[in-house]
Amino acid sequence: MYRTLLTIGKNLGLIPVVGFWIIATISIGYNPWFNIWKHAFSDLGAKDAVNPWIYNYGLIVLGAITMLYSIYLAYVSWNKFIVFSSALIFVAGIFLSLIGIYPGGTRPHTFVSTWFFIQFFIALIPMAIGFIFSGKYIDALFQIIIFIAALLGAILVKWPSVALIEAYEILLIDIVVIHLWIRL
Repeated sequence: MYRTLLTIGKNLGLIPVVGFWIIATISIGYNPWFNIWKHAFSDLGAKDAVNPWIYNYGLIVLGAITMLYSIYLAYVSWNKFIVFSSALIFVAGIFLSLIGIYPGGTRPHTFVSTWFFIQFFIALIPMAIGFIFSGKYIDALFQIIIFIAALLGAILVKWPSVALIEAYEILLIDIVVIHLWIRL
């Protein structure tokens, strides 16, 4: 039973990795006007979208799964830096759910959607420190590279749309989660 719970916990991280792209694809199918070069993914959950509940409820569920996954990360952590990183990921999961609760066009949307990304990538710093203290220097370097790539991608690249920067940042998050899935 214990091993089964650990396996479930470990695999919870992969659900948002795949789930977001499935939800976005289904939502785009209902909204053929969506153009990744012009829009933000959040437009799929705005009031003018067809079936915005698919996108919004999807993000709420994926946020809850992210919170559960962060609890798994804290449980299997080997030092306080990784536990702290897990707590930051838990909060990122809250913000992911809040994106669905406050869809595009609502006052808090910009804050909660931006803070989701900031919160997740900030979590990579204590994670990298935790890996360093554990002698896992390659894993630490990997986290630092992803953090820098996220930061530089957000600051230096002139993205033609919000959806493209979101896709870039989401892919970086996916890479982190897959890396953790392999290494933990």
